Amino acid sequence: MLHINDLTFRFGGRVLFDHATAVVSKGHRVALVGRNGTGKSTLLKLIFGLLQSDDGAVTLPVGMRMGMVAQEAPSGPITLIDAVLAADKERTALLAEAETATDPIRIGEIHNRLADIDAHSAPARAAQVLSGLGFDAEAQQRPCSDFSGGWRMRVALAGVLFSRPDLLLLDEPTNHLDLEATIWLEGYLKNYPHTILMVSHDRELLNAVPTTTIHIDNGKLVTYSGNYDSFLRQRRANQERLQSMAAKQEARRKHMMAYVDRFRFKASKARQAQSRLKALEKLETITLMEDDAEVVFNFPPPDELAPPIIALEGVTIGYGDTPILKRVNLRIDMEDRIALLGANGNGKSTLVKLLAGRLQPMVGEMRRSSKLRIGYFAQHQSEELDLSLTPIQQTQRIMPLALEEKVRAHLGRFGFQQSKAETKIADLSGGEKARLLLALMSREIPHILMLDEPTNHLDIDSREALIEAINDFPGAVILISHDPHLIELTADRLLLVANGTVQPYDGDLDDYRRFLLDRAKAERAVAKANALGDRDTGPNKKDQRRAAAESRAALAPLKRKATDAEALVNKLTEEKRKIEAKMADPALYTGPADKLTKLQIDLGTVDKKLASAEETWLEALEAYETAAAEAGA
Repeated sequence: MLHINDLTFRFGGRVLFDHATAVVSKGHRVALVGRNGTGKSTLLKLIFGLLQSDDGAVTLPVGMRMGMVAQEAPSGPITLIDAVLAADKERTALLAEAETATDPIRIGEIHNRLADIDAHSAPARAAQVLSGLGFDAEAQQRPCSDFSGGWRMRVALAGVLFSRPDLLLLDEPTNHLDLEATIWLEGYLKNYPHTILMVSHDRELLNAVPTTTIHIDNGKLVTYSGNYDSFLRQRRANQERLQSMAAKQEARRKHMMAYVDRFRFKASKARQAQSRLKALEKLETITLMEDDAEVVFNFPPPDELAPPIIALEGVTIGYGDTPILKRVNLRIDMEDRIALLGANGNGKSTLVKLLAGRLQPMVGEMRRSSKLRIGYFAQHQSEELDLSLTPIQQTQRIMPLALEEKVRAHLGRFGFQQSKAETKIADLSGGEKARLLLALMSREIPHILMLDEPTNHLDIDSREALIEAINDFPGAVILISHDPHLIELTADRLLLVANGTVQPYDGDLDDYRRFLLDRAKAERAVAKANALGDRDTGPNKKDQRRAAAESRAALAPLKRKATDAEALVNKLTEEKRKIEAKMADPALYTGPADKLTKLQIDLGTVDKKLASAEETWLEALEAYETAAAEAGA
């Protein structure tokens, strides 16, 4: 189906693919794996036609439909359901043509094709996909402009899933999802009727979905049967086989060379010695597979505190006068490993902010140990990094009294050896920035780690290192993550944040998966029953629409605050882009030094304003979305 033939592609003077070849068969679900920077996302863009190769070719069957999540999320007044329906371009075009066609033969062809692509069930299928990704029936009728960028990216994903292309290209599809949507997506992809080529760092997804794995190794594409764990076993077996062959060859080489060294100057043996030299030259060199560099980091161990380190009694949490969670009772001890379950918008991040001291209870009592030190990680904090600094300079800025040796030792805990510690943050990968944030978070040796989606941008090796670091940490851990693998291997207590409450969840993640699947089945059954209901449901629907309108009006102030904050972020982002464009001009560095200095100062000022504005925007969005979720709007 998909043939990659002798593909060569260079990027930034570096060869990413060197005469790489692979075949993806029809109907296979393929995982594309490799170290960060090996070109996984680049290959998807080459296949989709967004980039052109330097040599070789990507060939596809004529007429085959490809689908890839658009980089621009849908926005504006179009409703979510209409945005998803519009993603099926053939159906949209046929319906438009059916409105104007007059030729009876063409009209017949249109309706036959609409029947072939199951167009009549499209609204129900689109609604099902949106529901699986976290949008209820009312939300599906709201305009895209009501939602934040992360939620709109879910709509973009819903669109490409709904259109059911012959070849579905997915690049980190779980990045904007919560655990609930990730679990739904896993089931959807396992039953996808066509071909999938997927890039992901979610080990659970890589084991549940793929039937084939393609590994990018030194610019080549190596195909393995099975999922990610199967690939690891096969690659390990190949490594052991090559190591054995190399050892035997080296022994043979030493034996032949010993003969040559002993007899090459003896006339009677010279011919045999020369013969062995020629044989040595013909020995094929066995190239061993390179092991990926091991990622290791760890959190510094804190001193022991008497339990409990945090206790909540009858606490209500919210923003302004709007409560999000009510009557929360919770005790946290040093040895606790707690994962928070529940869909985005239910208040998980709000609870963590309370525990971290960034929010105060509206009602109730919260007690904390007087000596408690907290490490708080949130993914948006990467915007607070000064890209012009190195990791060591950034760390020294917030640890001004620490000796340089201590700063370097702390960074070393998170994989920043000398070269990386002295690399500008702007040149670090997303995963390296995340590791730097973990290092900064733990600089004061916290007693409790509060980790809100810590695995975004971390590759598989870094995620495994994080699991080991959490398990070795002697303090408490509060975890929000869409990565089931991380939760299963680190958490021993599950709390369900839903319906305005926080309750212990008695069960494991497998039980939670079944709970979500059963709930989804029940919701589909109710939707089907409603669709088949009698016509007397009209007045009820009218009342529901009126109630929804009243709910939206009540939420208007929160929405306006979020919209204003987003506008300021966009304005500052544009200012930053203009400054960076000026700094990218080579002529700047041959002119007066004061120009460059001024631009650097301006960039630093804008960066600080942008970080503050984004924090305000994120808080406003969370307040609006959680209030909307509670109101059912």
